[in-house]
Amino acid sequence: MNILTPRRALAMAILAGFSLQVFAAEKVSRAEDREEVAVTIYNDSLALIKEVRRIPFDRGANSIALRDVSAKMRPETASLRALSGGSLRLIEQNFDFDLLTPQKLLEKYVGRSVTVIKTNPATGAETREQAEVLATNGGVVLKYADRIETGVPGRIAYGSIPPNLRDRPTLVVQLESAASGRQVAELSYLSGGLSWRADYVAELSGDESKLDLAGWVTLTNQSGASYENARLQLVAGDVNRVREELRPQAFAAKSAMPAPAADMAREELFEYHLYSLNRPTTLQDNQTKQVALLSASGVPVRKEYRLAGQDWYYRGPQSDLGRKHKVGVFVEFDNKGGDLGQPMPKGVVRVYKKDSRGNALFIGEDAIDHTAKNEVVRLKLGDAFDVKGSRKQTSFRKIAGSPNAVYESAFSIELANAKDVPVTVKVVEPVPGDWEMVSESQKHAKGDAHSAVWLVNVPAQGKATLDYSVRMRW
Repeated sequence: MNILTPRRALAMAILAGFSLQVFAAEKVSRAEDREEVAVTIYNDSLALIKEVRRIPFDRGANSIALRDVSAKMRPETASLRALSGGSLRLIEQNFDFDLLTPQKLLEKYVGRSVTVIKTNPATGAETREQAEVLATNGGVVLKYADRIETGVPGRIAYGSIPPNLRDRPTLVVQLESAASGRQVAELSYLSGGLSWRADYVAELSGDESKLDLAGWVTLTNQSGASYENARLQLVAGDVNRVREELRPQAFAAKSAMPAPAADMAREELFEYHLYSLNRPTTLQDNQTKQVALLSASGVPVRKEYRLAGQDWYYRGPQSDLGRKHKVGVFVEFDNKGGDLGQPMPKGVVRVYKKDSRGNALFIGEDAIDHTAKNEVVRLKLGDAFDVKGSRKQTSFRKIAGSPNAVYESAFSIELANAKDVPVTVKVVEPVPGDWEMVSESQKHAKGDAHSAVWLVNVPAQGKATLDYSVRMRW
């Protein structure tokens, strides 16, 4: 394979007639040079940054320091290309993220000379003396003309800042330009430190038959850079990423489609969903921002009491199942119709309900995965206080031995309801192996191939008992 290394590219550029100067004077491009900024954020702390900057170039060799880029840039994905018709030939690029601090500056001067300034506390007079920095590990070691000292008895003055020590992350690009003058160029790269998630707030109605739902997008910028008046897009979906050592790659992205009048416009992108904000927004570094995503009122909701068993109950004789079992409380609704019926990005749904005084109180939360249109949103809000269950195994016996062993197990489940109103409890029993129901006090339904489901009505201030026997083969 014929690999074009930076050194070979340099030689080819010279042979081609370009007057390349390796040590071209560095030009600085700052955030003020941005004409456009677009930020596309994915779920997994990944973002695509695209900036359009107007940058002055000389014909021939250029060294461009692109400041105000993300401190968590993945430099192997960075790309700079001309948009105004000029030709740029990339020779080399370096991402300088070793930031200027007093300690870093001192470390860079190991083996070099500095000026030590001392002040006489009595007279205020200053004296200056040259010294070589020998070491900075665990303290400073200085070599003067006639001695070696540890520690810094005064101030240290430096002649200059080392070129690879920056006050902020900087991408330095060495390139050849076919023309001189200001050109419009696009810088694009992938970066960490930017993330988003969906947060939902739901309020149950007094009779718990409906809820009002509001969805928010919560953006967090910890990339080390700010993005002023940026076009913002969010990708909902699980994008595959290589977790091993990252390799250089090239990428291209089409410009964003214009968003309609809604706050967040949605469209399909490959196997994901893309949300676009219809107005520019500013993402400051170390800032969390919330943007409205969706709103729906009067959504029909179903409440469920659920007692779920474990498949290990059925694999042998059990003697400790008589303890009280908590009954979970769930609510669910269909993502369809009305103001819903659109993909819901994964996030946390927090549910509230008003008390008798009209104060909205938090009653539980649950996480949802990416939920497509027409799917069911199911939330566990907690465990019931007034509804309990207890279970005991009434028999267990082996009917046939290996290789096709057959067992039969019987259970009795008692449900107690301390409420002033009757409730219905869904009992879900995951039965292992190939099974059949031998007897039961009320008819079951199959939840799936490995579970039996009963809907047990429990009277107010009363109890109900479910008895059943099941035969299993494995």
